Amino acid sequence: MITFESLGLNASLQNAVRDLGYLEPTPVQQEVIPMLLDRETDLVALAQTGTGKTAAFGLPLLQKSDPERRVSQALILSPTRELCLQITSELESYAKYMPGMGITAIYGGASIQEQAKQVKRNPQVIVATPGRVKDMIGRGIIDLSTIS
Repeated sequence: MITFESLGLNASLQNAVRDLGYLEPTPVQQEVIPMLLDRETDLVALAQTGTGKTAAFGLPLLQKSDPERRVSQALILSPTRELCLQITSELESYAKYMPGMGITAIYGGASIQEQAKQVKRNPQVIVATPGRVKDMIGRGIIDLSTIS
């Protein structure tokens, strides 16, 4: 049986997925997680809804992010506010045992001032809709220079 440990995930992430009731990785996770942990690469993964695509890219992203570096290190673009909030919630669940890991959702239809306050706290991961992130970049609120 393939396990999340055998894919190379650290103990913090293994504990979080275990708490969520995930016993073994889905096929998309088996393919994607080791690849993203091993190298920097672009990736397109096509799979049905509910097959674990967010975990497939989110777990390696969290493992490669440093909670002790108080700068934004990753930007995830989401086409809709609903998906943005869903991705943020899932990443927060995965980061349960990663003290200091900040994850912030940035999307239209909510207070830009409140979201600016969240961004100024330097979350390691920003999940955003394109229009709102473009607006915040234009206003000088989000700095992409630390995104890796």
